[in-house]
Amino acid sequence: MSPNTGAPLTGGRVLVTGASGMLGSQLLLDAPPGFEAVGTDRSGRDDGPGLAATGYDLTDPAAIADLFDTHGPFVGVIHPAAYTAVDLAEEERDVAHKVNGDMAGLVADACAQRGIPMVLVSTDFVFAGDGTRPYREDDPTDPQSVYGSTKLEGERQALAAHPDGVAIARTQWLYGPRGKHFPGTMLALAEQRDSLNVVHDQVGSPTSTLELSPALWDLLRLGGRGIFHSACEGQASWYEFAAATFELAGVSVSVSPCTTDEFPRPAKRPAYSVLDCARLGELRGARMAPWRDALSNFLRSEGRLAGA
Repeated sequence: MSPNTGAPLTGGRVLVTGASGMLGSQLLLDAPPGFEAVGTDRSGRDDGPGLAATGYDLTDPAAIADLFDTHGPFVGVIHPAAYTAVDLAEEERDVAHKVNGDMAGLVADACAQRGIPMVLVSTDFVFAGDGTRPYREDDPTDPQSVYGSTKLEGERQALAAHPDGVAIARTQWLYGPRGKHFPGTMLALAEQRDSLNVVHDQVGSPTSTLELSPALWDLLRLGGRGIFHSACEGQASWYEFAAATFELAGVSVSVSPCTTDEFPRPAKRPAYSVLDCARLGELRGARMAPWRDALSNFLRSEGRLAGA
C-alpha cells in the first residue's frame, strides 16, 4: 500500500494542539529547522516552549477561526489533542464524541478553508483486537469501546472535511518524558511493592513520543495523505513491557503475568493490536525504532537506564 503524498513543506509556522500533553509538548520541542511550532491548549497553561496560544476551545468553530487568524498564518496543523480517558469515556460518551469526533472535523475544516495540511493522531483502538497479524491501514475497523468509536469518527470527519489534505497517524501504547505513562507507573510501583502482576494477554507495540514526534513532523513535511500506522517496531505484552522496563532500569522486583479478566476495566481493550507501519516507513525512508531500543533511549533520557 504505497503512501499518497501532497506537496512537501520546507518551513513555516505550524499549529500543534494539545500542546501541554505528553505528545504535544514533545512536538513543540522537535520542530525541524525552518519550522516554528505554535502550541495551543485549552487548559490555558503557558509553561512550555512555543505554548503561546492557550485557552482556545477547539470544539467551537468561532474559537478555531480566531486562533488561526490571531496566531497564523499556518502552513500546517498537527492535531494530537483528544479525550484519552479510555474508561471514563464509557460514561462520558457525549463529551468524548464532541472532542474526539467533532473537534477533529472542525479543525480539518478550518485547514481545508485555508488550503493547508493536517496530521491527525488516532489510535489502535479503532480495531477489534482479534487479529492474528499486524493491522494494515486498509483492514476493517471495528472499535469495541467508546474511546475507539469516537476516535474513528474523528478520522472520518477529518477525511470528509479535508479529503486531499489530511494524514491520519494511528499509534498506540504511548509513553514519553512528560505526563503519566506505563514505564513511570511501573517504576513507581516497584518502589512500593516487592511483586507485581501485569497483564500478559494484551499485545501491542510500546511507542515512545521521542520516536513518534519526529515521525509526525515527517508526515507533515513530506506531504503524507491518508492513513499511516505509526508505532515502534516489534510487539510485546504489557507484562513484557514491564519486565523490559525493570531490566533496563536495573530494578529488582518480582513481576508475574496475569490475564485481563483478573483486572477488569470499564472499556474493553484490544487483545492484539500490533500495527503494520510499512507505509510510514516507505514515506520516511526508515521505520521507527524497535520498541525495546526506544524504551532504552527513553530511560536514558530520564536518567533511569542502568549503567548509563
